[in-house]
Amino acid sequence: MTTVTATPRSTATTSRPRPRPALDWRLRFGVLSLIWGFSFLLIKVGTEGYAPFQVTLGRLVFGTAVLAAAMAVRRERLPRGARTWAHLTVAALLLNALPFSLFAYAELTIPSTLAGICNATSPLWGMALSLVALSEDRPTRVRVAGLGLGFLGVLTVLGAWQGFHGLDAAGTVMALLASLSYPVGWIYVRRTLAGTGHSNLSLTGAQLLLATLQLAVVTPLFTSVPSHFPMVPLLATAALGILGTGLAVLLQYGLVAEVGPTTAQMVTYFIPVIATAAGVAILDEPLTWSTPVGAAIVLAGAALTQARPKPRLST
Repeated sequence: MTTVTATPRSTATTSRPRPRPALDWRLRFGVLSLIWGFSFLLIKVGTEGYAPFQVTLGRLVFGTAVLAAAMAVRRERLPRGARTWAHLTVAALLLNALPFSLFAYAELTIPSTLAGICNATSPLWGMALSLVALSEDRPTRVRVAGLGLGFLGVLTVLGAWQGFHGLDAAGTVMALLASLSYPVGWIYVRRTLAGTGHSNLSLTGAQLLLATLQLAVVTPLFTSVPSHFPMVPLLATAALGILGTGLAVLLQYGLVAEVGPTTAQMVTYFIPVIATAAGVAILDEPLTWSTPVGAAIVLAGAALTQARPKPRLST
């Protein structure tokens, strides 16, 4: 992922000295990969019992509760300043409320495996946008080649040579737009919230709180209160919020603080693999040769877009 923040779904800026965690970072990296990889399966299960906006709202409520508890333990306060909160409102929409909702709606009509692979296109969108929006990110032949290779992989996953036969266009477009929303949000955060002096945890907690409020306003307008509450989808939504949003944010925040964003963002390349395996093994979703092959091409292209030229040695 082309992260410019502490986590793809947060608004990190500065970091404070932290004690070295007892659990090795490689184990936490693996746990984070599993959590985000299984998130697409949890979304699919959640939407089997509740409306997409309801799943997203529940996800945000549970995720915000985890962040609130972490802030209480660390005695962190919410950020101050009207301008900071205004920027956080936009960040909450672009990084949480909008993509979470789009993925939930997308999975009404597409497999969780496809949603997970679409998520892997975020670095490709980020690369394309950064060439325009971030003057310090200069294009190189390798990165441009990676961009082209990545989108070739997307076409392979979607079966373009078959005329996208059997593919739900609306659901796929929503999943791709959700993936696009992340780098748009990251660029916005990088331009507006970098260097505010607030901690990563404080900004992230405020961002999730605002996203929760946004969904709390929208959800009653488009859904009605469920007449019954199916337990399995409810547990899936709770797990999605507690693990996939709350705990995942804390894990990613800690990884960035310990090993840096370049290493931490490599989790992106494991998510579609885990999402595909989970969807096929647990939900019995169909798998054709073009899905793993196309996913591998997407990941290869995404990796190339993250390549940075080696610094030249002065003579």
